[in-house]
Amino acid sequence: MTRETPIRRTRTYPRPISVAIVAALLVTPTFFAAAQTAPAAQPPATPVPKPAAPASPAPPRATPAPAAANSADPARQIAATVQSFYDQTKDLSASFFQTYVNKLYDRTDRSQGRVMFKKPGRMRWDYAKPNGKVIVASAGKLTVFEPGDEPNDQGQVLEQNFSESDLPQAMSFLMGSGRLADDFGFKLLDAAREGYPGGQVLELKPRKPNPHFDRLLFYVETTPSLRGLVRRLVIIDATGNRNRFDFSEFKFNTGTSDATFTWKPPATARRVHM
Repeated sequence: MTRETPIRRTRTYPRPISVAIVAALLVTPTFFAAAQTAPAAQPPATPVPKPAAPASPAPPRATPAPAAANSADPARQIAATVQSFYDQTKDLSASFFQTYVNKLYDRTDRSQGRVMFKKPGRMRWDYAKPNGKVIVASAGKLTVFEPGDEPNDQGQVLEQNFSESDLPQAMSFLMGSGRLADDFGFKLLDAAREGYPGGQVLELKPRKPNPHFDRLLFYVETTPSLRGLVRRLVIIDATGNRNRFDFSEFKFNTGTSDATFTWKPPATARRVHM
């Protein structure tokens, strides 16, 4: 049985934050700080709940994959459907519920908030209080703000230049900076056994060894109007730790302003330049 620890703000990295940790971003959240949640927050039910109606404006429709290329391999066909769906998505926002399970320490941390992606190479994660962390990547600059541990601590800000190749591979398809078929091999899992009946669960293994994760799980929508949408992303590392993101309340192609990704941290926060 997984033991839940009380809410606390624990740093597990030395200051300043290393470049490797920045590259990992959301893949291993304990590098930044233990994930925080409000006491009343509860994880979403399994299977992932589906909205009563598609978001407005209507989401993109995945283009069927070429039959000759994928008919003999259902896993590749599903991956192609996911790629097609997000190829037609210029910007995307969603609520997220993050559950990080540390197998070694038998610990579960939960957090939630709102995430936005816009092509090319822009993303923003706003974590709800008491976490309050903000992660923004745009125009070759990464900004990570983490509130302070104590009432008088104004928190710290990491700022670093980056290239699109530094963005987290686990989410590159959302940002228009990666091709799933180029980066991963695929395996179709038993959706019912994975707690997602009525949908499809795709396992992705990186073609090149990745120090931050061993494999990914995509929980893929099959409803015709939303086919190819990833409702849940699970990132599993080599030691069996699981970082799960459940997405809901989607909005697609709303014309999100570029200014959304030029967030300025509090002036009183400590700066860490890399």
